[in-house]
Amino acid sequence: MPNQIWLSQLQEHRAIAVIRAPKIELGQKMALAVASGGMQLIEITWNSDRAGELISQLRSELPGCIIGTGTLFNVQQLQEAIASGAQFLFTPHVDSKMIQAAQEKHVPIIPGALTPTEIVTAWNQGASCVKVFPVQALGGADYIKSLEAPLGEIPLIPTGGVTVENAKEFLQAGAIAVGLSSELFPKKLVIEGNWEAIASGAKKLMQQLG
Repeated sequence: MPNQIWLSQLQEHRAIAVIRAPKIELGQKMALAVASGGMQLIEITWNSDRAGELISQLRSELPGCIIGTGTLFNVQQLQEAIASGAQFLFTPHVDSKMIQAAQEKHVPIIPGALTPTEIVTAWNQGASCVKVFPVQALGGADYIKSLEAPLGEIPLIPTGGVTVENAKEFLQAGAIAVGLSSELFPKKLVIEGNWEAIASGAKKLMQQLG
């Protein structure tokens, strides 16, 4: 997916559902729930059960969604993820070899960074945008706002502390989109298999960001 299309998708949808699933069947249900709530950007973390298989499955089951992956640590994992059909790639760190490998395959890559130096380094190496993680550790939306003046040209996606309630604050502070994981999938609801409630939470989030 060309970078401009990826950025336009982020600007349209504004929120990414991050799914870390211990069982592939659970991951599928989690993805279907948030998709039915209106979320179209879904990340399956690479340390989920049979992540590549799940990504491939969701690509055919949810043709209206963009399915990517995250928690990639090296080039080999990245190449396996692309081969399974991942349409975007998140990493927890900045790795120039991974950024280059993703660029060669024309798949958007979003490295994780926290300090201004890390963010600029990732951007200069060719990142599509930069994941600011864990954003809550440095003040949440206020930190994004303080980065915007000097680094406004770099699209930022904060994760780690973003909730359904505060997601809009991050966008108002200048983030292009936000990533939410456990906040979308309360443990109690997942254990109960209450997918309707999870879909309802996703819908509420999208309405707030709309």
